[in-house]
Amino acid sequence: MKTVSLLIDNQKISAPEGANLLQVALENGIYIPNLCANRERDFPFAGCRLCLVEVKGYPEPVTACTEIVREGMVVSTNTEKVKRLQRTAFELLLSTHRVDCGHCWKNKKCELQKIASYLRIKLKSTRFRLILKNLPPDDSHPLFLYDPDKCVLCGKCVWVCREKMKIGYLNFAYRGSEMQVTAFINDDEIEACLQFCSQCMKCVEACPVGALAPKNESLFTKESQNA
Repeated sequence: MKTVSLLIDNQKISAPEGANLLQVALENGIYIPNLCANRERDFPFAGCRLCLVEVKGYPEPVTACTEIVREGMVVSTNTEKVKRLQRTAFELLLSTHRVDCGHCWKNKKCELQKIASYLRIKLKSTRFRLILKNLPPDDSHPLFLYDPDKCVLCGKCVWVCREKMKIGYLNFAYRGSEMQVTAFINDDEIEACLQFCSQCMKCVEACPVGALAPKNESLFTKESQNA
């Protein structure tokens, strides 16, 4: 396979031609904040708008997940402009997120905590007014809960259920500010759902923020993660 050479933060890197810029950076130890990135997807979701970088020759910063590496590309991930835009995007995201780390099962494993530390921002930012859906957790799925006020709409759970596992019990519902993830399961499908999902739980594993939480954490074992 043909390779290309590029610079990311003055670090010379070789990567396969056609590779995704964000994944190339991450694989070479260069962290770029991200929530919706998924190396298995054919096309980026590009929903979180956090992976901004500057590319020499481009008039404005771009999302790294939508860029393909090319020969001679020069990329900067930590300029003041990039950090300022990332902080704004992150704080806007936090303005619709209910922070409850002490009671969240993903505490200390949450991607929001990692990003906040990287950007040096408090998770309970006061820059923007907090606007929550104020909806109760959805417990319609027999094995896990979905909290719409914690969800960052990264799409990872929907993709892994519908595209990777080919099950299709999860999907987005509604539009705009009302959008949320919903379990589309009727009464006739409960038994089949229990059979498939109890051996999978990939959607819960994929959630970067704890919006999906197992009703019984003992089901979420290393064996179920690797199933």
